[in-house]
This record gives sequence, structure tokens and C-alpha cells, in this order.
Amino acid sequence: MGAALEAPAAGVAAPRGTVLRAGPAKVRLGKRTVSTWAYNGLLPGPLVRATAGETVAVRLVNDLPAPTTVHWHGIRIDFPMDGAPGFSQDPTRPGGTFDYVFRVPDPGTYFYHSHVGTQLDRGLYGPLVVADPHEPLRYDEEFTIVLDDWLDGIDGTPDDALRRLNSSTEHDDTLRSEALGGVAAEMRHPLYLINGRPPAAPKTLAGSPGRRVRFRVVNAAADTAFRVALGEHRMTVTHTDGFPCSPVTVDTFVIGMGERYDFVVTLKSGAFPLVAQAEGKGGRAYAVVRTSRGADTPPPRVKVPELKRRMLKYQDMDARPTDHLPLPTRAVAVTLGMRESGNEWTLNDRLASDPLRLRVEPGETLRIVLDNQSPMWHPMHLHGHTFQLRARGRSGPRKDTVNIKPRERLHIDVHADNPGEWMFHCHNLYHQEQGMMGAIGYGQAPPLRPGMIHGGHSSGEESHSPGRKGRQGGR
Repeated sequence: MGAALEAPAAGVAAPRGTVLRAGPAKVRLGKRTVSTWAYNGLLPGPLVRATAGETVAVRLVNDLPAPTTVHWHGIRIDFPMDGAPGFSQDPTRPGGTFDYVFRVPDPGTYFYHSHVGTQLDRGLYGPLVVADPHEPLRYDEEFTIVLDDWLDGIDGTPDDALRRLNSSTEHDDTLRSEALGGVAAEMRHPLYLINGRPPAAPKTLAGSPGRRVRFRVVNAAADTAFRVALGEHRMTVTHTDGFPCSPVTVDTFVIGMGERYDFVVTLKSGAFPLVAQAEGKGGRAYAVVRTSRGADTPPPRVKVPELKRRMLKYQDMDARPTDHLPLPTRAVAVTLGMRESGNEWTLNDRLASDPLRLRVEPGETLRIVLDNQSPMWHPMHLHGHTFQLRARGRSGPRKDTVNIKPRERLHIDVHADNPGEWMFHCHNLYHQEQGMMGAIGYGQAPPLRPGMIHGGHSSGEESHSPGRKGRQGGR
């Protein structure tokens, strides 16, 4: 029992029996040192490794001045271990501990983060990699890449940012992306990071020419989709949200908040920019992939033609035949909306304070027809399950987070094989905090449990509420 834990830069395994200590920390961002909250004083938090089928054991120690949890994003986890305040557990109080012990059934690229308030838009996140004991993909080495947008300690705190959004009905129409269907975000962040490093002090990933490298890319940002490319290389995408897909070779992809992509490349000789362009914002995250000591380091603003070449689309990908889900026996519509206030985001016109609940029965496959009638795109994330996006008829990738553009309709099929009351929400942290949170629950809704709270910006058994109302949140 246990899990290996690594420092994100050193990559050296620690003893089994992992402790995540959430607490105030000072982190260096180039020439700046900022005060924030982090796990074990690291940004990102420690890389947790396990092998599919193993049991992971992690103790959360809360040294924060506020309650917190750890959510294991993308894992088909036992419900009590999900780290979802108001659904699976009471938040861990300051000075308290919580033992997360759970089996990881599926290999892939995942991550963990706080699910309370705006805490993830501080530094409370880290990567989780689950190895395949029978890995069919051939590669020589791997790099784990964690993307983030950063404002904490530079432009106030994430709570300050949420207050600004709640006090306004306007949206910055200059933050536009054709790939995302219009307005791309709620705000510009001062910095965009790769593995905790800004472009002015980039992370260098050292390799050797001719080596086949697997990149595991996680978007842990609050409000930023990134367009990713590796200069002078094409990438073959092999996995999305942890699950294998039919390999597809592209030049770039857009990764929404909460999504993960794995890709492989054969490295050339030189020094190459790994760029994650903040979609619609004008900024970028940047790192260097170096295979030659003598090569000049490309500047952070170097032009990367791959960013404008062939982009990955959901329709390009299909799950392995063994990962296809049964066809659905029924369908339910979920309309994504925005109220006239301009700062309340809804599911079937319900806010998180009175949430939509989709009832499922064990063993059935439910089709959710997502219909985005709001003016912005949303990365919709389901806890505890990996659905199948029917991108081309009966085909499509397995995912747990899917980007849906304004005026777009998507079909996702959920196989009900993991009982619980599971959050279903937008993974734009600020949209979630402004109400875009619902649930998928098994059978009859459970009664209200005192102290179990989660809510939205203010104030459905399609069947409706899980019977737990209040004000807590996070991504």
C-alpha cells in the first residue's frame, strides 16, 4: 500500500506512505517571490506515482488557515475518497488530517487539487501519474508538464478576483478565441507557468536526439485554455484524459482546464520551445526542450509556426474498441446558460446553491446531451467516471472533461458503474463558483447531512437536488 512521491524537478522517488501538507508557502516565480498556499512548499505539488491496480495512500495535513480537501481528478475512485466537499466528505479543518486510501483502476495522466473555494488558483495542485503494468506504448523517457495561470500575490488573491467578477455584469470582449467560439476567459492572469516556472525563468527539459519521448500534459489553470506546440516537431497524440485513443499526428492542440493529453515525439538535435499559448489572452507559458548543449536557447517570444498549423479535434480521436461504452438506453438534456446578471452560470437554469441532479441507476448507460446556450465555452467535468464523447456517430474518445463552445451541442455517454453522488461542473473555477455545478447521483437522492455543504454564487431530479446546500467550492 502507498504511492511513490517525487519532487517535480528532481524526479527522485520518496519513501512509500505519502504526506501532502497544505500550507502557506513562498514560491519563486522568476525574479518575484510570492506568498501563496501549496502542498509541501512546492509548485506544482509533488508528483505522485502509482501503478494501475495498486492502492494509493495519502495523508492530507491541513496547515492552512481554512478548511480544505484533495480531489483526485479523473480517477474512477471510491466515492468517500473523492475529496468533494458537500458531496463525499466534510472539508478538513485547519490543524486536521484526512487519510485518502483508494485503488487506482486505470492507468493514465491525472492530477490532484483542492476542491474548496478558489484554493486551486493559488498553488494547491500537483500531478498524479498511474503507470500501465502492461504498457503497450513504446518510448524511451517521459516528461510531465503542468500548465497554470497565476495571479496569487501579484494581482491580489483569487478571492479578490472572484469578488471583482461578482460585482460586475461585464465580460472582457477582447479575450477572444476562434478555437473556443468567442470570448475565451474571464480575466488576464499576470503569469502563465509550466511546472511552476514563468517564461522569464523557464524550465529546461533535457533529452537526447533520436529519443522517443512521451509528454504528459495537464492543464491545472483556473481560467485559461492553452494552445500547445513543440517548435520544429509534430506530435502524435496517444491519450486523452488518461485513456488511450487512436494515435493522431498534429502540430498543436487546445487543452481546456482539467483536460490532459499525452503525446509522443522523436526529439531532434537542438534547443526547442515548448509553448502553451494562453488562448485569447496574448500571453504564453514557455519551457525549453534541449538535446544539444551548444544550441542557442530560443527566446520566450519566439515564433512557433506549429501553433497555426493542424490542430487536434475531438473528431480525430476514438477510444480503443475495448474501451467503448455500451450504447445508452435513455437520454437527458442539460442546457448550459447564463442569467441576466451576467455573473451567474447555470445547468438547466439551476445554480449550485440549488443544484441540478441527474439520477442514474446502477448498470445503465445515460446519454447527456449538452446544449450550450451561454455566451462562453465551458470545460465540463464529471467526477468518478470517464464518459465517452460521441464525436462521430458511435465513435469518440473516453474523457472526463470536455470543452463545449457557445451554441454547440455534444453527446456524452456515462456508464453508471461507480455508485455515489458525483459532482458535474464547469472546470472554469470562476464559473463553478458562480453557480455552474450540478450532480449525477445513483438512485434516490440522499437526505441532507449536516456539515456537508457545497454551493454556488447565489441564490433538479431531472431528478434534482442531492439535498446538500451551502457555500463552498473549488475546481
